Amino acid sequence: MSVDETHEPNRRDFLYVATGTAAAVGVGGAVWPFIDQMRPDASTLALATIEVDVSAIEPGMSVTAKWRGKPVFIRNRTPEEIEAAKAVPLADLKDPVARNANLSSDAPATDVDRSAGEGKENWIVMIGSCTHLGCVPLGQAGDFGGWFCPCHGSHYDTAGRIRKGPAPENLAVPTFEFISDTTIRIG
Repeated sequence: MSVDETHEPNRRDFLYVATGTAAAVGVGGAVWPFIDQMRPDASTLALATIEVDVSAIEPGMSVTAKWRGKPVFIRNRTPEEIEAAKAVPLADLKDPVARNANLSSDAPATDVDRSAGEGKENWIVMIGSCTHLGCVPLGQAGDFGGWFCPCHGSHYDTAGRIRKGPAPENLAVPTFEFISDTTIRIG
């Protein structure tokens, strides 16, 4: 038989192709459950963003929402609370970084950078987990009128900045935006 002759497919060639195809399908079927289990759970995907109606929250009141399994504090601050938070010199802060997901990582922890911004400075939105050990602080409590973690004594001011106690960082500000005058989208 010469090299130039073409090979006619026969039954053995068909069996090789069929066996290879069956093996590939079998391996894919065995591996798929492992790949599929790496996807986020449907309940996690459903909580990727939430919308909170804040129309009923009067100045001085707050509400706690649940986002991605964590508490989120939403507070409508009074003008007095805003002025008190603005009056704090950055040098007096234990953590001078804003910890705001909407800003750069080195933004200062000014009241405006931690609030909803110009025109909506009365609104503050924060993840409600103490940065010391993850406890949930109590609202409108502590030495600075913000949040107090009774577990280990961390005191946060009305802008969610750590002022006293073992917590190393300010309460984190998640990505959020006002989609209307009365609705906040978190996430």
